[in-house]
Amino acid sequence: MDARTATRMLDEREREVEHRLSRLLDDEASLRHDRADATADDEHDPEGSTLSGEWAQVDALRRGAEAEHGEIAAARQRVASGTFGVCENCGRPIADARLEVLPFARRCISCAS
Repeated sequence: MDARTATRMLDEREREVEHRLSRLLDDEASLRHDRADATADDEHDPEGSTLSGEWAQVDALRRGAEAEHGEIAAARQRVASGTFGVCENCGRPIADARLEVLPFARRCISCAS
């Protein structure tokens, strides 16, 4: 895969991740506001999940998106150094189909499994 195609795929994925992060940060702010409400008794609401449960879920999703953002940055460095698309484990090329699905893949399918 050429550097231009790799950069385009990483750009697209980064936009998706940044959009997801923005939504998650908004959700986090909303939950923070709800948790500050002293009258909220979410622990005893049989109809829904607790604020604590929602907070944990949003936090986990945010941390995952931030980690993906870091992987994209590392993939950009590999593009710049000419090692993008090369398995860090065995040194063989990573299949284009794998990179299309996971543009920041560090390992080929064989080494990843």
